[in-house]
Amino acid sequence: MIGGLSEWTTGVIVFCILAETGREICFKRGATGALFADLRNKVIWLGILLWAVELVMWTRVLEEVALSVAFPLMALSYAAIALAGGIVFKETINRRHVLGIALVTFGVVCVGATGL
Repeated sequence: MIGGLSEWTTGVIVFCILAETGREICFKRGATGALFADLRNKVIWLGILLWAVELVMWTRVLEEVALSVAFPLMALSYAAIALAGGIVFKETINRRHVLGIALVTFGVVCVGATGL
């Protein structure tokens, strides 16, 4: 079925957003600037594992949900990653960031509502 969002597909999309956020945290934490050193870093491999699991789960979502609905929902990962950067790495989130996060989230809500 290609169509709306079920509880299962909604849950998997949320998982994919969280996995993508976790992946980016792992990559940021593990990045040293030296490729071969990075490839020996277990945190980098955890990020790669998160990416692989997300890939499998995302393809399952696409079996059930229209791409035009599912993909824009993944834009919530932009907001989640920005917030994670502020929380985990103490990166600055200024008013412009907050406004952008709010606008992305509002847009996602609008798109997500079409999938109901």
